[in-house]
Amino acid sequence: MSLSWVQSFLEAQAAELDAAKNTQLAYARDLKDFAAWLDRRGSGFAAATRDDVEAYLVDCDAQGLARSTRARRLSAIRQLYRFAFEEGWRGDNPAIQIKGPGREARLPKTLSVPEIDALLGAAQTHGRSKTDRLRNTCLLELLYATGMRVSELVTLPVAAARGDPRMLLVSGKGNKERMVPLSPPARDALAAWLGARDRAETEAKAQGRPPSRFLFPSRGKAGHLTRHRFYMLIKELAVAGGVDPSKVTPHTLRHAFATHLLANGADLVSIQTLLGHADVSTTEIYTHVLDERLKELVLDHHPLAKDG
Repeated sequence: MSLSWVQSFLEAQAAELDAAKNTQLAYARDLKDFAAWLDRRGSGFAAATRDDVEAYLVDCDAQGLARSTRARRLSAIRQLYRFAFEEGWRGDNPAIQIKGPGREARLPKTLSVPEIDALLGAAQTHGRSKTDRLRNTCLLELLYATGMRVSELVTLPVAAARGDPRMLLVSGKGNKERMVPLSPPARDALAAWLGARDRAETEAKAQGRPPSRFLFPSRGKAGHLTRHRFYMLIKELAVAGGVDPSKVTPHTLRHAFATHLLANGADLVSIQTLLGHADVSTTEIYTHVLDERLKELVLDHHPLAKDG
């Protein structure tokens, strides 16, 4: 019964709210974990009480789960029970009055301009073949030039890149589309990669393989380069470029894009549009990142800030 609740809830999320695939997967994992926890105690979604939900969150805390993970799980449980109430499966929402753990006030990690240059340099020289190097360079140039999410980058259709575009049409969270401009280096990298990609596609077609609709095709099930493979690739490039790999993820390049734009005079609303943030308050975090950078600059370089 519990799993049928989850399935119906996810289907409604997809149909009514146009929830992104990754969001649905996260909800599914969280709710299945809660269902298994209830099952071990001889209970289920229909019978669970507020005390059960609170005990589950305590158990999550005892497992050492991050505050953000616990907050997300409570949010998923609340939404499930809101849906169950609307469907008439329950007459109450046992999670509605539970106070969540909140989010830790952490500034996003970012990268300096020299670190970005080192990554781009590594992309141009790191790879088993020239085709790999052209692909790696295109991936990094596009990510840094546009601030795209990695899921948006790896699923780009090749049709969007045809004709030496000055801008790309990107499909973001909830299938919301936005336009992002391309820098001259990104356009050059894109043109070089398209040439190599099309030659590889021609060879594949001669061997009887169907053409790919993705800019970054793969023979895997998804048909395109996966987020996990790109994550591993960017770590390899960090090592090759002499950049601390613990600082480098696809998302830190997105943060670098926004932080560097802000440092060079771009306004928050423009950055919000480019990043695809629904609310400018999400974008405002980058003003705090810049404040921290300026503070570090003064402490490191101002003569009166030095000891002695």
